Amino acid sequence: MSLITPDFGLLFWMVVIFGIVFFLLAKFGFPVITNAVQKRSDHIADSLKAADEAQAQLANMAQEQQKMIEQTRLEQSRILKEASEARESIIAQAREEAAAEASKLLEHAKVEIAAERESAIRDIRRQVAMISVEVAEKIVRKDLDAAGGQQDLLDRMVEEASQAQIPN
Repeated sequence: MSLITPDFGLLFWMVVIFGIVFFLLAKFGFPVITNAVQKRSDHIADSLKAADEAQAQLANMAQEQQKMIEQTRLEQSRILKEASEARESIIAQAREEAAAEASKLLEHAKVEIAAERESAIRDIRRQVAMISVEVAEKIVRKDLDAAGGQQDLLDRMVEEASQAQIPN
């Protein structure tokens, strides 16, 4: 009996034992193994499907994120534009108010200047009248000192008074 060239009996029993083991494995072992492999295959397929769905959701989220970023930029642009318009409006309003205030101040200054001018003219006229009265007084005094001067002055005044009453 050699191991390299087995006998017919050894081969027979080896084939019988192999058949029994194969039958037992085919009856009880292979279904368990194939079910486990099938479950594992289903689990892998479900995992791949879930990964694809997650990837699709991630892509959708990325697109939504881009949309939100774009909307945010548009909103930011709109807000900046409104702020700029409000600033320009406030500046324009301030300019108009400043121009109106300057116009009021200018008119007020013109009125004050006119009033001051009238006051100055009245003062000058009053001073001229005072000086005229003083000069007239000195002239009249000088003329009245003369002997016939008083009589001439009275005659002249009566004559002027009578001429002033005639046209009425």
